[in-house]
Amino acid sequence: MTEEVLDLTKLDEIAKEVGEERGALIPILQRAQHTYGYLPKEVLRAISERLSVPLSRVLGVATFYSQFHLTPRGRHVIQQCDGTACHVRGAKRIISAVERKLGIKAGEMTPDLKLTYEVVYCLGCCAIGPAAMVDEQVVGQLVPEKMLKIIDELE
Repeated sequence: MTEEVLDLTKLDEIAKEVGEERGALIPILQRAQHTYGYLPKEVLRAISERLSVPLSRVLGVATFYSQFHLTPRGRHVIQQCDGTACHVRGAKRIISAVERKLGIKAGEMTPDLKLTYEVVYCLGCCAIGPAAMVDEQVVGQLVPEKMLKIIDELE
């Protein structure tokens, strides 16, 4: 397997937009993740050096906040809510159906890199539960069949 070479010059533009003071760490991580799709080790090291912040601190922030991802993600991301309201309305049945269809467990990515499927514990959409975020769009009143149809319609 060949190692992908990352274009770290993209961090120059991010630094120009955000600035390079210590308080810029989270905004830089957010923009870097948007640019690269996730936060590769090389990017974290470059951010650490650029901000003169220990790598351990950069990693601490990147692993503390659930918005940051240290591994690649699929072209599509589904976050299935299994919070209390969604759980009692059948989220577990949806999760099981999706895992069977995709051949992966929640928290994994399909081998073709098409889809990352995650379980989260509150989207704040309790009134329309079971709910999920599909590529940053909320869908609600889900049943297994409706979720499987949504997956089939993804490019």
